[in-house]
Amino acid sequence: MGLRGINLKEEYRSDRDHIVSEFFIPCLNNCIEYDRCVDYLSIQTLATFSAAFDRFVEGKAKLRMITGHRFRTGDLNLFTKIFSEKYTKSFKGKSIKNAKIQKIQDIVNTGQLELKIAIPNSEGITDTFSERIGIFRDDEDQTVAFTGTSKESFSDQTRDFESVDVFTSWNDKSRVERKVRDFEDLWENKTKHVKVYDFMDAEENNLLKYSSAWILND
Repeated sequence: MGLRGINLKEEYRSDRDHIVSEFFIPCLNNCIEYDRCVDYLSIQTLATFSAAFDRFVEGKAKLRMITGHRFRTGDLNLFTKIFSEKYTKSFKGKSIKNAKIQKIQDIVNTGQLELKIAIPNSEGITDTFSERIGIFRDDEDQTVAFTGTSKESFSDQTRDFESVDVFTSWNDKSRVERKVRDFEDLWENKTKHVKVYDFMDAEENNLLKYSSAWILND
């Protein structure tokens, strides 16, 4: 069907829409590339992407993530294992958790999933990276960009109250192009006040942190 075949709204809001089922899932199921900036990232989120993004199985999909440098303890340990070329142990096993992590490992190994870390490097920005944009592309070169939500647990029961603003290449080309440019500048480390690293470069240089606010929730 492609992205243009989805009946998309200009805005989704928790009081009147099911953001997951009406927006995220249809876009994921009809795209071949997904670029995403979030303030933090979890293993659960990546596992959800790998389950929802059917084209990973076909070897066609591409997922590029940029996130801040603070992680929950267990998530950071797993990310380090998954993205490290030195770590060769398989996660295959009987548990559902192991199966999900193995799928993430597989798409990392095929180059379909890339992760970068953004860290503010300006005195005027004292906290962590927290930009929240996303970009879907399909095989017909149509694009859907959005701003808003920071979490993708894909559970309507556990989400925050939030809103998402949506822009399409066929109705709002200039704004979509601007969001694409913003993401590409980040990815290529060309954005002022922020330094962007490949995940393992950040890990090997001790730039990644455990968040004390999240350790208790692990």
